[in-house]
Formats: sequence, structure tokens, C-alpha cells
Amino acid sequence: MFVIFGAAGKAGRVTAAALRRAGKPVRAVVRHARQGESLAALGCEIALADLTDAHSVAAAIKGAHAVQLLCPVPSGDTDPEATMRTTIDVATDALRENPPATLLAISDYGAELPLNTGITRLYHYLEKQLKPIATQLVLLRSAEHMQNWAAFLPGALANGALPSLHLPLERRFPTVAAQDVGAASAELLLESHQSGTPRIVSVEGPQRVSVNDIATALSIASGRTITPHALPRESWAPMLLKAGLSEKHGRLITDLYDVYNTGRIDVEASRSERRFGMTALSDVFGPLVAKFKSQ
Repeated sequence: MFVIFGAAGKAGRVTAAALRRAGKPVRAVVRHARQGESLAALGCEIALADLTDAHSVAAAIKGAHAVQLLCPVPSGDTDPEATMRTTIDVATDALRENPPATLLAISDYGAELPLNTGITRLYHYLEKQLKPIATQLVLLRSAEHMQNWAAFLPGALANGALPSLHLPLERRFPTVAAQDVGAASAELLLESHQSGTPRIVSVEGPQRVSVNDIATALSIASGRTITPHALPRESWAPMLLKAGLSEKHGRLITDLYDVYNTGRIDVEASRSERRFGMTALSDVFGPLVAKFKSQ
């Protein structure tokens, strides 16, 4: 049995579908029953679980040969760091008690850094907690998701400006489509690989991009000129608060970009295998813009 946490998400759904196409039994773990309807149509067994509830997580992994673990940063949470650490602790306790043969965790570029990297330091904590578990551990470190730029779409389409915490605007950085993360995860789960040490794999898109490239891709997708705008450091926190994030959530983001913009968050070149997705910015932004315009 392949157990996929976060199966209703953009990456998890692709993983589950790929495993089913390969003829594997899949237990799709979702929070709400309605999220499992389309996954059940693929032939997945559906398990309902609250990732902060030890009993439901333990039940979800029972009998698993392989587990894909996804610990998302919770949205709309006044203290997302505390909630995510609880999620990680609950998951690792359950996996330590009942370890599968293979455990794949979706992590983040820069998770190896023992620094205050904001959101990414939570993935550093995740990796640290998972490494003692008696399993073949695969750490799939993902570059920034292209779909994250959807949050800026309403403003960009309304006023033609794309604000950015990535500085400078011309600096190229790794990014990846969520569906390519899911596809890479499925490939890794299907591979036969045994080692006494964690397997570290980094996944990013076909080419690195700059904010200027992102603005160009959005301009083409929307049919209007969108101009990138470098946000001054002092405006980051107010903008995030205005967008509805809590103060603590906003601090996780500003701490991340303070380090990201130094260039220190990247592939751990000395240890990491490399995977590259095939999805380009235009393949992601076209559907995003069309969906937004249809609303």
C-alpha cells in the first residue's frame, strides 16, 4: 500500500494518479470527504486524517509499504510555525512507531541550512526529525512552486504591477510546477533504491527564471503589460499583513527572503541528486489567468 498525504493538493494528486496508473494500491489521505471523491474515482482508498491528530495519522499509515509525507505551511493560522511543528511531531511519532519500508518527504530547497530561514527552517526541522526513523528515507527538496505567484494575480491583472520580494528583479532562481513535484515523487516511490543513508533529491523546472521573466510570462498569458516592481524591504511586512497573513506568518516569509536574496538557498550540490520537470511558466500561468478571468 502506498499512502499519500496531501493527496488532494496539486502535487499529491499527481503522485496518487501516477501510482494508480502503475497499478499500485494507493491510500489517499485527505482532510475532508469531498476532497477524496475524485481520488476514489481513480481507484484510491480514501483515509480521512487531521495531521495534528495522532490517532488519525497512525490509522492512515497502518499497513503502508511506502508513505509520501507532505507537511504544508497552514494558511489562515495565527501561529503557523507552532502548528506545523505539531504536525511534524505527530507524523514522526507515528512513523517511528510503525515505519514503512520507504518514506518520501517533500521538503524545500535550503532545508539543510541551520539558519533562520523562515518557512524553510521548518523543513530543516522536518528532515532532522525524520532521519532517525528506521526506513529508506527520500528527501525530495522542491524549488519554489510556480503556482505561488497566483496570489499576486488579482493585483497584477488589475493594475499591471507585479510586486516582488525576490531581489534583484533580474536574478535568476529555481522554480518548479507543483505537478512536476508530484511526478518526481511518484517516480522515486516506484524506484527500487536501498541505502543506509537518506537519499536527497532536488527538483526544479526546465530552466531558472527571474521576476522579469515571470512578469513577461504573465503579460503574455493575460494579454496586458505587467511590470515587475521590487518591493522595498520596509514594505514587506505591511504588504503581507494587508494580504491577510498573521504577523507570525508574515515573519516566516520575510525571514525566508532575507536569506533567499543572498543566494544561499539553492541545491545542496555536494549531496543532492537532480531532477528537472518539463513544465514551463507559460504552461502554469495560462490556466491560472484563464481561471481567474472566468470567476
